[in-house]
Amino acid sequence: MRKAIWSKVWLDSNSEELAIEFRDCVEDLLQDEMVQKLDDFIQHFSTTRLQHSINVAYHSYLICKFLGLDYRSAARAGILHDLFLYDWRVERQPEGRHAFAHPKVALRNARKIAKLNPIEEDGIVKHMWPVTFALPKYLESYIITFVDKYCAYGETMEGLIYGIAEKSMILNCLISGGVYAK
Repeated sequence: MRKAIWSKVWLDSNSEELAIEFRDCVEDLLQDEMVQKLDDFIQHFSTTRLQHSINVAYHSYLICKFLGLDYRSAARAGILHDLFLYDWRVERQPEGRHAFAHPKVALRNARKIAKLNPIEEDGIVKHMWPVTFALPKYLESYIITFVDKYCAYGETMEGLIYGIAEKSMILNCLISGGVYAK
């Protein structure tokens, strides 16, 4: 498994209590074939949809655990909140615009692979609030919503910074007559 963005914890560690507990919450989902396919889609710059989902799940888990909320449901909804298998930049969905449609698609897909509780369902289908107008019902859903935005921002900024840094290195090599090797 990987690390979540901005985390020092390797999620496959057997010596980190948080990693072990997080894995216990979501490991069955991460082993599912449909969830694994999320690694085939880019979500934000170079971050895959699976990595984005892990980022959202882990940080939602941490916040909910700290606040004494249902961290298991938050982690599971975080993994499943973007469970759609299409490139939203290219493919249009019959349900309408991506921002409005994909939470419903994700919920429909999540129901195919797991028995969901009300917190998980609400966290998945309402994670695009306030773009979508339905208010989340649970505190865990609000946390997933805000963590999703936080992670998307971080993944985007990380992609921009690395992209600018790489272009700068290429430009410096061209100017100096050096050879750039990726």
